[in-house]
Parts: sequence; structure tokens; C-alpha cells
Amino acid sequence: MTALLSGLLLGGAQPPAAASGRHAPGATTAQPCGARTHIEVFRPGGIPLLDWRENLAFDGHGTLWVSHVTRHRVEGYAPDGTLKATLPVNGPGGIRRGPDGLMYVNYGVNPLTAGLGSGILRFDPAAAHPSPEKVVDGLSGINGLAIDAAGNLYVSRELATGVRKFRPDGTEDERWSRAASVFGTNGLEIVGDQLYASVLTSTASPIVRIPLKDPARHTTVTELSPHPWDAKLLDDLTAFRGDLVVASFRDGELLRVDPATGRSCVLVSGLRMPTSVRVPLGFGAHDPRHELFVVEASGRIVTVRVA
Repeated sequence: MTALLSGLLLGGAQPPAAASGRHAPGATTAQPCGARTHIEVFRPGGIPLLDWRENLAFDGHGTLWVSHVTRHRVEGYAPDGTLKATLPVNGPGGIRRGPDGLMYVNYGVNPLTAGLGSGILRFDPAAAHPSPEKVVDGLSGINGLAIDAAGNLYVSRELATGVRKFRPDGTEDERWSRAASVFGTNGLEIVGDQLYASVLTSTASPIVRIPLKDPARHTTVTELSPHPWDAKLLDDLTAFRGDLVVASFRDGELLRVDPATGRSCVLVSGLRMPTSVRVPLGFGAHDPRHELFVVEASGRIVTVRVA
């Protein structure tokens, strides 16, 4: 989302439409889901946009890792909200745990400092003093990140066509990347053998399904904006109770989507520019069946409890 801040939030041009492939039936998101939800502040924010927390992931061993894109650092939090670790990273974005137990994070996502380098780093979350090392360098315009069970890395690009795939050794699977020809992807989530991507640069606000084994056969799961003036500015997304939950940056909502039918509803509203949402795995007493963690461009980290 950060790469489009000046264009979409500060009066820039209308974003282009996405290349959305074959379509599944869309559905309006006007109706609430009906589930009782409760929002609590896990970590307070600061000055909106200037205290931008972009992404988050759990290492499965009691630490929540957060990309603080404007302060150029990755933060590690204990289940009680205590800040227990920080490591300097230039403009960190998408962050995920790999199957090797290491944490992977995109860097150079902040457009103001992208000239200092961009790509993917990794670090050991169990280290006393985590130290990042480069996996891939020279990736401009990247944002979201996903990792499959074999350790392959998938990177979204807000202003370009194609999700890029990198093997565990850092080399690119160029044929796969060319076949995943969706323009303007942001959030990424793998469920089984499918990669789901939210599209930021289309006023239809689509979510796209990309088969990991045949990316050219990507299809649109749903389009969440029935009117061009209602673009959601979709950010990151996660799997939750068999559905997808995606953050609407503009509307301050979490939208719940059935990936089989494309039907959707508003799970929670009243957030402040949410940028990423995750299920708390291995994080103290926090319940992955009933809780979601959200970071915002307001700087807040909040929990959403779903009855």
C-alpha cells in the first residue's frame, strides 16, 4: 500500500483496472456478517501515516513480528504487548514465517527509501539478537509476501503485472512469474495449493485465485466494489475459519469472503486504515479460532475477537 500512498490518498490519478482473468460471481459487501466482534488495542499508535505499521506475522513460538515501515525496523512483541526485540530494516513490508522456522521480510517497500535497496531478508526469530541477511536483492515496487510449504517465496507488486516467485535459493522461477499475470497485487495468502491475492489498483476491488501449479489459470474469486467510486483499497488478507478475511484500507473494515462462492460481508468496521490481518498462532493464550490481529497505518496494533 505504501507505494501508492501519494497517488491514491493524496489526490493522484485513478488507479488502472486489474487483469482479472475468468470471473466467479461477485457479491456486495454492504451487509454485516452478523458475528459479534470486539476490538481491543494491543499496542497504541502515534501520528497516522507517519507511524505506519505495514504487516505482521507470528513465529509460532510466542513472538509477534511487525513491519514498521516508516521507522525502518521490524519489532518483536510478547503476548502481553511488551516490545522484546527490534532489528533495523529499510522500509519493511510483507513478513512471513518460512517452513524452515526463519522469518522472511520484504525490504525497500517505503518509496521514500527504496533507492537504498529492496528485496527479501530473513532472520532467525529465536536468536538473542536477530540479524537479517539478504535472500533476494534488487526487487523494486514490492509489497506483500507469501511462502509455500517447499519454501518458495511469492512477492506482490502494486504497480506492475505478475506475482514474482523465487525459489528457496533466491533464484526466480521466471516462467511462473510471467504466467501469474495479474496487475497490481497487494496482499498474498496461500491456502492449500492456491495463492490468493488482493488487488489494490482496480476500482472493482477484486480478490484473485492463482493455482500454484498452473498460475496462468488464475481466476477472480469476487469483486468487492459494486461501483467504481466505492474502491476499497484492499490490503493484506488471511485465511480464517475456512474463509478469507481481507483489510479494506479506505473503509476501515475487515471483509469476510467465501473463496468457494465469492460471497462476502463486513466482519468488523471502525478500524483506522488497516493494512494487514493475521491469525495468532502459538501466541500465548490468544485463541486462533476466535481472534485476529490487525496492524494499521495509524500505528496501532489491535485484536479483533470474533464470537
